[in-house]
Amino acid sequence: MFSFEVLLIIYFAYGLSFFSMGLVLILESTRVSSLELIRLLRPLAIFGLLHGIHEWLEIYLIQARRLQVDLPTWMNWIQLTVLTTSFIALAIYGIQAFKTLRDYFTPLANFGMVTLPIYALLVGADVVWAYANESISGYSLLVTLVRYLLAVPSAALATIGLNAASTRAFANRRIPLNVYLKWAAAGFAVYSLTQLFVSPIPALLASVVNAESFRALTGIPIQAVRTVTGIIITISMFQSANFLEKERQDEQKAVQKMRMDVLEHQEQLRKELLRNTIRTQEEERARIARELHDEMAQTLTAFTLDIGTLQNVLPKDNGTHTILDRLQNLSRQMSQSMVQMVYTLRPPHLDELGLVTALKYMLEQDFLHRGLRARLEIKGDPAKVDPLIETVLFRVAQEALANVLRHAETKEEVDLCLEYKPESVRLKISDQGSGFDPDQAFVAPRGWGLAGMRERAESVGGNMQIKSGPALGTTVEVEVPIPLQRGN
Repeated sequence: MFSFEVLLIIYFAYGLSFFSMGLVLILESTRVSSLELIRLLRPLAIFGLLHGIHEWLEIYLIQARRLQVDLPTWMNWIQLTVLTTSFIALAIYGIQAFKTLRDYFTPLANFGMVTLPIYALLVGADVVWAYANESISGYSLLVTLVRYLLAVPSAALATIGLNAASTRAFANRRIPLNVYLKWAAAGFAVYSLTQLFVSPIPALLASVVNAESFRALTGIPIQAVRTVTGIIITISMFQSANFLEKERQDEQKAVQKMRMDVLEHQEQLRKELLRNTIRTQEEERARIARELHDEMAQTLTAFTLDIGTLQNVLPKDNGTHTILDRLQNLSRQMSQSMVQMVYTLRPPHLDELGLVTALKYMLEQDFLHRGLRARLEIKGDPAKVDPLIETVLFRVAQEALANVLRHAETKEEVDLCLEYKPESVRLKISDQGSGFDPDQAFVAPRGWGLAGMRERAESVGGNMQIKSGPALGTTVEVEVPIPLQRGN
């Protein structure tokens, strides 16, 4: 026989198991986005919470009766109301499961749906007949009817619903969710049967199958069996909730990975578009430079020769010699401007002699006469790399030096370092000028030069870093990873 203390522990564990299940499911219902799943989880969660509270109320009432405390009648009615409401919530879950999962019902489930109304009619008539012909209190009648007509069918419906959910999970290959739901269904099946063991009343079924006869037969209270089933149900639902949470996390990771892949693809497309734009721009510049050099330069040369012929043919005392001399000077200036324009559009040294020579020529021709003293240092073994990469590095150096003249407020020496590494090329331009805050928001068009330098570097897979600060000078560093091809 169980002692009074052990019985209280059984009731406490009984209530704790269902209350814990209710908490787990109510939390799970707040995380899911599926309306169908919310409709299934919340009634089951309410059942667990209320049923746990009912059992803890039972502990209080048992102790009060043992201590012979005179309790008000409404306490019993509150307990009955909580019990009834919990089973109504369980019935709602069963009805929702029937509507949602009926396509996954087994033949046994369909048999149960047919026999449940017959069962309810027979046991209901039995209890009502006993109430009409025997001395049964109204409270005992209601408690028995709640167990017979609400608890048993509701738990049976929960069994059918969870079994159908298990079948659907198996069909959708959501393993081991189907196993967890199957165990929960088995727990509710046993729990449904335990509700037949009510307190003894002079009714046909209740006089034979009741809590006292079960205890006499097995030596354990029916609440112990309900506690075990409650623990099985709670553990199964907890594992199901864990599975759903992991599944949700996996889905979020998959969505996040998909978004990252899309962003990465878009970034790759952006870089490829920028790369093609820069290549097209440089090709167009080279084409214009060639046309200027091949066509316009020849035209100017012919024009200059014709002027020289006129100077030799016309008499020297003629006043036209002054005009011809002026035209000859203008022709020379146009030729020089044409050469400078061709160089600006596309430095021929870059295509013919490579990046190192082009940088040296640029420093001497473009910046030395403007008062900027720049020193170029070459590290490593110079190698022939992709022409587009050489163009990008040249344009970055060109823009960086122009920025020094415009903004650095210094005529001190600027250091350029071109370093050839085994798998990359690095260009570093440093000055000791006024510096600036690289994180500041520039007002257009200021800042476009830096943005253009960065985009050019990124277009060939490189990256650019700017280190600067007020009165600290500026360092621009670009590194482009490439497989170098050694050669002349």
